[in-house]
Amino acid sequence: MRSAIRNRKTNEADIEVSLELDGSGETQVSTGLPFYDHMLEQLGRHGGFNLSVKADGDVHVDAHHTVEDTAIVVGEALAEALGDKSGVRRFASGLFPLDEALVEVALDLSGRPFFVWDVAMPESIPLGTPPFDPSLAEHALQSLATSAGITLHVTLRRGSNVHHIIEACFKGVARCLRDAVRVEDPGILPTTKGQL
Repeated sequence: MRSAIRNRKTNEADIEVSLELDGSGETQVSTGLPFYDHMLEQLGRHGGFNLSVKADGDVHVDAHHTVEDTAIVVGEALAEALGDKSGVRRFASGLFPLDEALVEVALDLSGRPFFVWDVAMPESIPLGTPPFDPSLAEHALQSLATSAGITLHVTLRRGSNVHHIIEACFKGVARCLRDAVRVEDPGILPTTKGQL
């Protein structure tokens, strides 16, 4: 079973994550930030992962620490659950609409963290209570990609509603992860380098 349990405790946040790659999309997420919970639920549901996230952070100060630390731990769990990545498809990409928003996502389970965010976010008030600053969507996905060792490109093709744009980004990343982690050639490592 490709799964992992990861924890991270700092002076700013206490995070517990359980991830099962070959799941049914069952999610249990509680970060103290309802909008972020909604985005992480998209990641689990559309990724086909069983994902449990429990975060206790200093959201009374700001959402930043909780968002960042949670994304780091989810990325670490993803990397651990993938193991040596033997047999995985490795690459995935696609276009993902949500009403007027259209987002392009491409990723590679390369082992080399790299992140490109070409998403011009319209002016918006923070989302939810406690508030989630829309600019944190970029930081969340960058932190996840870095800690998971993924090359990830996210590009906004069009969109005007900030909620729709961010949700399309998370759903797109989820669907690409679902495709990339799928075991296609058991026992074969998808690289000429000998390791990913």
